[in-house]
This record gives sequence, structure tokens and C-alpha cells, in this order.
Amino acid sequence: MKSSNGDEINAYLAKPLTEGNFPIVVLIHHLPGWDELYKEFTRKFAHHGYIAICPDLYHREGNGSPDDVAAEVRSNGGVSDKQVIEDILGASDYAKNLSNSNGKVGLFGTCSGGRHGFLIGCSTDNFDAIVECWGGNVVMDDASITEKQPISPHTLTESLSSPLLGLFGNDDVSPTPEQVDEHENLLKENDKDYVFHRYDGAGHGFMYYQTPLYRQQQSLDAWEKVFNFFHEKLRS
Repeated sequence: MKSSNGDEINAYLAKPLTEGNFPIVVLIHHLPGWDELYKEFTRKFAHHGYIAICPDLYHREGNGSPDDVAAEVRSNGGVSDKQVIEDILGASDYAKNLSNSNGKVGLFGTCSGGRHGFLIGCSTDNFDAIVECWGGNVVMDDASITEKQPISPHTLTESLSSPLLGLFGNDDVSPTPEQVDEHENLLKENDKDYVFHRYDGAGHGFMYYQTPLYRQQQSLDAWEKVFNFFHEKLRS
């Protein structure tokens, strides 16, 4: 697929095999990269009746193992917010042009992908719903600002153009419960359409079934909320 800046990058696409027109979910992968977990998440959305696409935001760093490529990205200070926005817009355009698309598009991201999802929702009006899972650095202090991440997304809350579902673990340290409070307070102050759910006994990555971070009960509840939210916002 092509990024909106014209670059060709890889993406993983999964879609229903049945007849009909389907909403789209663009998945924004996490800091560990375009890995097997995110490809499984992509197939999961297709199984639930969505055209799902997950672009490789690290494509420009090469095609090695996800761990090696992610390490290279981290050593270079991450990918720029501008480039991520361009890549996600390209993925959305690609999927919307498929013959079985209903034209509605949601974003789903965890970890850094959650941050990017919120940032994109504040920077464009191209999306109909956003799921932000434990978005680290949505609330950034001045010391965290870099050339590639030049602004803290929470300062753009007034511009959020999409309904938002946020899922967080109360034992997380990025974001901390206090940062989630600050994030939520700005959403309230700006009268945004949002719902936050916070889980006791869960920390960062509690939906990652392949890691010790996994919390089954909280994860199952979170997935149910994700699909209910997208059903309401993308199928009506």
C-alpha cells in the first residue's frame, strides 16, 4: 500500500469472506513493532466482520525480525508522529477503496499505537471511532518532547473529532493512573464523546495473551467492550 506521502510500505490485510459491505478497522501496532500478535489481532477483527488492515510503521527500517527492527527504531528515537499519521491515512484510504467497504473507519491501537490513535483523532477528521488501549505518552512532560514527537497529544484534546473508547490498567506506569486522570479531565472539559474503563489488577499490556502481563478476565471484558463500541459507531 502507499502512505499518504507516496511511500510504499507493507501492510497486513484481513477481511471477511462473506458477501456484503463491511466497516474498516485500521490497527496501529505497538512499540514492539509489526509482530505476530498484531497480525493475529488483525485476523480477529476480520473474524468479527471488519475489513482490518495493519500497516508496518517500521517498514523503512528493514524487514528483519520484529524484535531487531523495533530495536533499530528505538535506537533512532522512534518514528515521527508526522510519518505515522501519513501511513495510517494511507492505510485507511486503501481499505476504503476496496469494493466491500461501507466507508466507515475505526482506529485501534495499544501502547504507542494507542497514543498514535488519539493523536490522529486530534489531527484529522477521517475516522469514525477510536479505541485507545493504555496509550503511553498521551500525556507528556516537557522532558519527553522530541523532534519526532514534538507535542503532547493531550494538549490537542479540543480538536478530537471521533468518539473515543479508552482501556487502562490501574497498575500501569505508562500511563499512570494520574496521567489517565489528566487525560480524562481534558476530555470532560471539552465535552468529548468518550468512555474510559479502568481495570484493577491489570497493568500495561493486559490483553497480550502471550506474555506474563496477560490478565484473562480483564482482557475478555476489554475485547467485549471494543467490539460493542465499534458495532455501535461503525455499523449504524
